[in-house]
Amino acid sequence: MEMEVRLLPAGFDPAAVHGDFLARFGTLGAVTAFTGVVREAAKGAAVDYLYLDWYPGMTETSIQAIADAAAERFDIRALSIHHRCGEVRAGEPVVFVAAASVHRRAAFEAVDYMMDRLKSEAALWKREVGPQTDRWVEPTTGDADDLKRWSDK
Repeated sequence: MEMEVRLLPAGFDPAAVHGDFLARFGTLGAVTAFTGVVREAAKGAAVDYLYLDWYPGMTETSIQAIADAAAERFDIRALSIHHRCGEVRAGEPVVFVAAASVHRRAAFEAVDYMMDRLKSEAALWKREVGPQTDRWVEPTTGDADDLKRWSDK
């Protein structure tokens, strides 16, 4: 099992990260990837940037635990998580998650699982900042419902 987990204080190119992952693991049969981008608006207010506060060591450990759980739970051969911290401007990538497996279902489910857990459980504190907004973002009821799906399986 190959794993790449990175917390990044600077920008990254998800197309390049995906290309590298695909080049290394594409011959397995299935590669699924997701890229999350900072929204330009939230709750009707423009967003200039998302600030992701983190605690060095603790944040990396929490993301690694999510990766480890996905590797244990799904029949995947490789995974990649790249997550930004600090200031991420609207329109910029904030997260990239990929999984490779012999069969597509495992790759799809592993990526979905990692994203649900990253959104709700990673030790990152998110603040949306814009001309009329400066608010901390908490997981929503929908996020909690998404997370519950995995406790039933």
